[in-house]
Amino acid sequence: MENRRRIKVMSIILLLSFFYIGLGFWGNQSRAAEKKYPIRPIQIIMAYNPGASDTYLRPFAEGMAEFLGKPMVFEYKPGAAGTIGASFAAKAKPDGYALFGVSPGPVILGPLTKEGLDYDLDSFRGICRLVISPLALAVKADSPIKNLSELISAAKASPGKLTFSSTGNFGILHFGMEIFQKSAGIKLNHVPTTGTAPAVTALLGGHVDMSLADVGPLKPHVDSGALRLLAVMDKSRMKLFPNVPTSTELGYRVIVPVWYGLMAQRAVPNDVVETLSLASKNAVEKHRKSIEDRFEKLGLQISYLGPEEMDRANREQRDAFAAILKDLPKQ
Repeated sequence: MENRRRIKVMSIILLLSFFYIGLGFWGNQSRAAEKKYPIRPIQIIMAYNPGASDTYLRPFAEGMAEFLGKPMVFEYKPGAAGTIGASFAAKAKPDGYALFGVSPGPVILGPLTKEGLDYDLDSFRGICRLVISPLALAVKADSPIKNLSELISAAKASPGKLTFSSTGNFGILHFGMEIFQKSAGIKLNHVPTTGTAPAVTALLGGHVDMSLADVGPLKPHVDSGALRLLAVMDKSRMKLFPNVPTSTELGYRVIVPVWYGLMAQRAVPNDVVETLSLASKNAVEKHRKSIEDRFEKLGLQISYLGPEEMDRANREQRDAFAAILKDLPKQ
């Protein structure tokens, strides 16, 4: 009887031991799985239609996928100068599987100029800034306006008659044009669209008189003879268009830095941010030459910043834009 009792007790102890060992094993496996980010494709939410910002980010996303071991796929949520996409991205689950393919319009200008948004710059944290694009002011090749002086003269002769397209009310392109109008003392009529590609299409179709846009989407049409550039909004002339003057040399200080990169929700864990940041840095280092060759034709420049540097630069740009907006007319 005593031996049977002892055997029974020992059996219970052994079963309990195996049970707790099993719990530990599966707990460790679970924790290991949690740390193995990413385990599925990563979504990049774009706030504009295909054709510009996604083109700029795509070579970096392809390079990052090599180091992450999972593909990065684009999803488009255009509208309202990028604030629809930004809101969607801000409300996504903060697990690193829904990043925001970002430019300054939605995350910096949007919260400064639009009431009732359910996000602001502090809703996000930086992953990487990747590229900077210059802006240029274009008209159709058959336009009677041949240069910036003629544009300004025509606008002063008929205030509000000449039209321009942009990516939306107080998107970055509209913002640049507002600065230009104030600097030149003119009034133009704004026609918003849902992205750079639609803004350029509106110009090509003759629906507007001019458009301020990234050089990338403009270049094929300049090369084909369909569009003519009046000025590049920068300090220095572009290698691509050495004969096109800058706004600065013409006496109009219209310099609006337009960058593109990746951000994530503020609550995304640090280790996920570090994994993504390292992948982006590795992608830039490994593929810099091929990306630069690809971007040279678009007038783009790689301008890499890591998470902390990107967040700091964004805060500085927010403060600068806020100061400029005080002197611009209300929309």
